[in-house]
Amino acid sequence: MTQLPKGGNLPVPAEPLHTAVTWTSGPGLPGVDVCALLLGPDGAVRGDADLVFAGRPEHPGSAVRHLGQTQGENGTHADWLRLDLTAVEPSVDRVVVTASAGGAAFGRVPGLAVHVTTAAGAPVAFFPVDDATSETVFVLGEFYRRGGGWKFRSVGQGYDTGTEGLAADYGISTAPALTPTAPPIPTPAPIPAPAPSPAPAPSSAPAPDAVAALFFEPFVHEGRGTKTVVCDASIPAGWVLVEVEGHRTSSLVVWDCDEYGRTKDDLLASYESDIGGRTVATAPKDRPLTLRVEGDDGRWTLRVLPLSHARRLTGTVQGHGADLLVYDGPATMLNFAHYGEHNVTVWHHRETDATWDEDDIDLPVNEIGTVELSVPLSGSGLLRIGADGDWKCSVRG
Repeated sequence: MTQLPKGGNLPVPAEPLHTAVTWTSGPGLPGVDVCALLLGPDGAVRGDADLVFAGRPEHPGSAVRHLGQTQGENGTHADWLRLDLTAVEPSVDRVVVTASAGGAAFGRVPGLAVHVTTAAGAPVAFFPVDDATSETVFVLGEFYRRGGGWKFRSVGQGYDTGTEGLAADYGISTAPALTPTAPPIPTPAPIPAPAPSPAPAPSSAPAPDAVAALFFEPFVHEGRGTKTVVCDASIPAGWVLVEVEGHRTSSLVVWDCDEYGRTKDDLLASYESDIGGRTVATAPKDRPLTLRVEGDDGRWTLRVLPLSHARRLTGTVQGHGADLLVYDGPATMLNFAHYGEHNVTVWHHRETDATWDEDDIDLPVNEIGTVELSVPLSGSGLLRIGADGDWKCSVRG
């Protein structure tokens, strides 16, 4: 990964990219919300649709998407964008990555940095921001056209006038549109009123390996029948997305294994032809993640991916069979419908002690057959769905 100085630039590959704005959270520290601005040749947005953020997570055409927030170890947060620059309309010259701190100064945001990787996790660029002071809105970087391709430039400049200054420079007609709409992505508690003593200086930005749990190169393994798979040791500790796909199979079960290779927890079960699914596993800190796939004589493909590849529960989400959803909102009611014949479960993996690497699990849905119900959901976390048929779910606004 190339570390860029302020104002530095480099070419980016012509493939989908992930951009993560990272910072360190803690008591009394502000959170960060990221927004992408798509600009025309005049340096201005063409309308509200050219703002992509938590309240409007996808640009028309899907070239730029807001993926939500994830949290790694030691309080490291990341707010994610996905960009397919090859699909951006010709009338767009630049995609600018901005962030706001909820009215607080970025000088109180420790570890602020920008990471650019390919969608597969290969590093592209890293830009640590270590000179923020009174700015409440920041322009962190921008992707711009050059010579038939795209480049990324580290900007690192902000506004102490808030969203009004940003709106004036980029032709945004409604500055309040930058504020996420409900349900918001939860952030740390707002910064308290300034104390008489000066605020502590922010810590240095985390090195790329400090946020390894947020993006890594996917692990892929193909097999047949029943096999124990020891995953790549480079997969960082914490929650990961596990995906299995059947090829001429009639059943697939995925288990987590202990340090001796013995099955411990069943993570996913599929008993339909050529149907797999998605689930979550916890990669341990002291050894490689070990999974056991039990199948018939057909082939299967096992993938271990960063959690950012999981679908977000926004609006109404529909699916079939086993799946994993990320919910980033407050406590609410979950509306869930299942249209299969057999047992359906929804496990809720909650955050524990503000970390993502230890599980606190409950079971809000455990029914048989076709059901439509509303159940309490205690807050943000992962929803692990086990089903044999079609389903749909949403949360109350």
